[in-house]
Amino acid sequence: MAIRLTALSQPRLAQAFVDYMQTQSIQLELRFSGQEAELWLDDESRLTEVQQALDVFIQNPMHPRYQAASWQAGSTSSPLRYARFSYLQTLQQRAGPLTLGVMITCIVVYLWMTIFGNDRAMMWLSYPDVGQKGQLWRWVSHAFLHFSLLHILFNLMWWWYLGGPVEKILGTRKLLTLALLSAVASGWIQSFFSGIYFGGLSGVVYALMGYVWLYGERVPSGPLFMQRGLMAFALLWLIAGYFDILGLRIANAAHVVGLVIGLVLAFWDTQQKKA
Repeated sequence: MAIRLTALSQPRLAQAFVDYMQTQSIQLELRFSGQEAELWLDDESRLTEVQQALDVFIQNPMHPRYQAASWQAGSTSSPLRYARFSYLQTLQQRAGPLTLGVMITCIVVYLWMTIFGNDRAMMWLSYPDVGQKGQLWRWVSHAFLHFSLLHILFNLMWWWYLGGPVEKILGTRKLLTLALLSAVASGWIQSFFSGIYFGGLSGVVYALMGYVWLYGERVPSGPLFMQRGLMAFALLWLIAGYFDILGLRIANAAHVVGLVIGLVLAFWDTQQKKA
């Protein structure tokens, strides 16, 4: 007799779990009841295994393993019928208030710089110069400055992709701590190489890369994960910046410091879990 496991309000997420279970050689049935998608299991002997997997899934349904499973196991015979795609809904599902707030702030500052020029924004938000050390917001506000469309798109994509899950899973306080530490430390080191004339969220982004990657390596069954291929890409981008392969002005020191901050925090947090 089939066993009803649970009902999910988002059919696409339910289908992702069905696909993931299929890669584990477990067949689940997806049934619809009103606006909910119900998960049913025929093989009672696999119930404990499925329930454990479901608990992990509910903690982080946006984990890349489930997306990969949908590509691997998904089929055109799925009963799922897609509603109109909503970019805003997708954005909100993965991001908490801090993630969205930083994105909005960066966009507003970028529009301000585009309309009124970089100098005016730098005058208020750049890293503190001599005599400005007491203006505490400057120690982090430089992270909101972006000098090209490619610059802001690259940083906000990674901030949303990595910062969102950190906030959703570990909480806003954890993301805020990581962002503040990496912004202050990366800005301080970068100022020795370029003075106050730099900006961008890159130091924070590299901190997130280091944090999420090492967290996933040390806690493989945990809720945070970053593919090794993406981490390799991040390191290649870092190396390209040092050798000026791309002909771009890149705040290399900020990237390295951010990466180190993320790795250290991830090691500390995962060490506490293992202790």
